Amino acid sequence: MSIRLNDTAPDFQAETTEGTINFHNWIGDGWAILFSHPKDFTPVCTTELGYMAKLAPEFQQRNCKVIGLSVDPVARHAEWAKDIQETQGYAVNYPMIGDPDLAIAKLYDMLPADEPGTSEGRTAATNQTVRSVFIVGPDKKIKLMLTYPMATGRNFDEILRVLDSLQLTAGYKVATPVNWKNGEDVIIVPAVSDEEAKEKFPNGWKTVKPYLRIVAQPGETIMN
Repeated sequence: MSIRLNDTAPDFQAETTEGTINFHNWIGDGWAILFSHPKDFTPVCTTELGYMAKLAPEFQQRNCKVIGLSVDPVARHAEWAKDIQETQGYAVNYPMIGDPDLAIAKLYDMLPADEPGTSEGRTAATNQTVRSVFIVGPDKKIKLMLTYPMATGRNFDEILRVLDSLQLTAGYKVATPVNWKNGEDVIIVPAVSDEEAKEKFPNGWKTVKPYLRIVAQPGETIMN
């Protein structure tokens, strides 16, 4: 199936390293990040999962749960987690989904065009595009989708940055400009009239163009 931004994230039940979950129930009333990796015991994925473990407290501060997935079984995840902690210095502190029948990978369209249809005999090479990221909002809608090639490790700092931007938009009707970082000025979205903006931003803003109004970031800045 094809998934687009603002679609409802497909719900599923799955076995994880922290027990059986129902995805929507597991998300609860917060945010969630679902990310997949090609295969356990592979080099790029080892660095990624270790770094995500390092960042997990940052996502928790933002009321965002993290969950990983690959087509390997849960028991294999548990063994690999030992290598991740040994080589990256961080223990995996979030659940990892086992998807050996590819049900969730297919549900979220994570597989490459030439996928063979089963997990038997799969390698990192035949899973080369299965490095996807989905951010899901409290409304269970897809807010972000990213897919990386096998050989390119993801930038999880960027995913954290996007989460900050999404949460600002949801809370304050602002957008974030190019290369924005948490704490920097933001943009009042065009849908907000000047009259409404006066109520929302009583300290004022800078009008560069009628459609480009710059304002200090509202709310509490979360320091990384």
